[in-house]
Formats: sequence, structure tokens, C-alpha cells
Amino acid sequence: MTILKRGYRFLRYNDHKWLSVQCWIYSAIYRLQVLYGNTTRLRVKWGSEGEESPEEETIEHYRYAKKVAYCVNRVCSRTSWESKCLVRALTAQRLLKNKGISSTMYLGCKLEEGKMVAHAWIRCGRMYVSGGSGEDYSVVDKFRK
Repeated sequence: MTILKRGYRFLRYNDHKWLSVQCWIYSAIYRLQVLYGNTTRLRVKWGSEGEESPEEETIEHYRYAKKVAYCVNRVCSRTSWESKCLVRALTAQRLLKNKGISSTMYLGCKLEEGKMVAHAWIRCGRMYVSGGSGEDYSVVDKFRK
């Protein structure tokens, strides 16, 4: 598909244009930070370590979180760079924070076929925005933003 055709389809059929553009930009920034950044310095930007967001949110916050979940999964699955769970979680958390919505990012791990597997997911109220519920993973750390 040509660039013009993709641009036309994006403008014509995308209901969340600005949110999609923000998602694309933040996913690129966070991918670069994960690849080339110092991890200890990045942890400070992820939010308040060891704290959780409230269990209850308003209906409007849940609706916006659902839009964010849709856009993050849609955009990050189509980027030319690798956008795995940490990049998606950081992107979703930033988009929620831009609207003043509190969320918690969980980092977890589990053993799978003798190998350690890490995962990141986001919770807003009772809703899991990115990365599923993480029920099979042991929570290693959590960050409230």
C-alpha cells in the first residue's frame, strides 16, 4: 500500500487521529529509551515506585482508558520498530497521565520452560489497559503515575 493511500485511510477512517499520533510518537520515544537509556534513570520517570492507583475510576476515565487501549494495541502492532509490553505499557501510562487519569504499571516475571520471562501491564481502576491482567506473573515492582 502506498504512503498516500495509507495517509488517506488514516485520515478517513480513524476516529482517534490525535490519540493515534501521540501513541506513535510516545512508542518511538519509549523504544529508544529502553534500547539506549540508563535503566536506573528511567525508573524515576515511570512514577512513584511501590504505590498503586485507586481501585475506582469514573465512567469517563474508563471510556478514555478503553480508547487508549485500542489505540496502543492498534498503533504498536503496526510500528516498524519492536513495541513489546514495556513500550506499550509506558505509552498507555503516559497517554492516561496526559488526561490526568491515575494508573499503575506492574512489572512481573515467571518461569516458562526453564527460562525467566518478564512482562509489563497497566491497570486503571479495575480495568487492565495494556498487557492483560498479568495473572500468571509474579509482581516484581509497581509504579503509580
